[in-house]
Amino acid sequence: MTTTLIAALDVDSIEKAFNIVEKLGPTVTWYKVGKQLFTRFGPEIIRGLKSRGKKVFLDMKFHDIPNTVGQAVRSAAAIGADMCNVHASGGPSMLKAAAEAAKETGIIVTAVTVLTSLDETELNAVGINATPAEQVVRLAKLTKECGLNGVVCSALEIPLVKQACGDDFILVVPGIRPAGSAKGDQKRVMTPGEAAKAGAQFIVVGRPIIAADDPAAAAAAVNAELASNA
Repeated sequence: MTTTLIAALDVDSIEKAFNIVEKLGPTVTWYKVGKQLFTRFGPEIIRGLKSRGKKVFLDMKFHDIPNTVGQAVRSAAAIGADMCNVHASGGPSMLKAAAEAAKETGIIVTAVTVLTSLDETELNAVGINATPAEQVVRLAKLTKECGLNGVVCSALEIPLVKQACGDDFILVVPGIRPAGSAKGDQKRVMTPGEAAKAGAQFIVVGRPIIAADDPAAAAAAVNAELASNA
């Protein structure tokens, strides 16, 4: 199985974003556009990436009433996003609305299970009396039952989700840090090679690539590590 790198454009300027894309060139095809960039520049950043032949993961983590989320997924597809996500904790009706919109438009929709910045203490603080792993599996099963393509989870939960949901269920894995990189605010992390070996279809890497002295070399090193662990 091939694991695909998604570079996270977590910057606050459209010029910075496209400068990174130019530096990375053909090394990276998929880019994550999140709240920081999309809130400021909106569809313009999506159009710019698509005009450069790139694929876009719109990481807005929709979480609202079912109709609103369904329409948001349709809007994401309409502006050219290839993948978007919702929060699995929005519940079955919301997930089914997102799945219906995905079926209509062809966009890949994944559901966020437990943010990689959360640990058991953080979950308990919001009334979830479970470990991150237990909650991830519970939400992954719900996501599959509701007809979505896959989930966003940490690399540590990959084997559990695969066991619960099968190998065809898409796993998008953030919190990836090449060996020697700082963890930052991520608490459940893994290297690219470890995530590939575990079976992630997509990994999301931000700061270790976009903040590197040579982003293209950093991305190439991640791709080489993925290939050697396929």
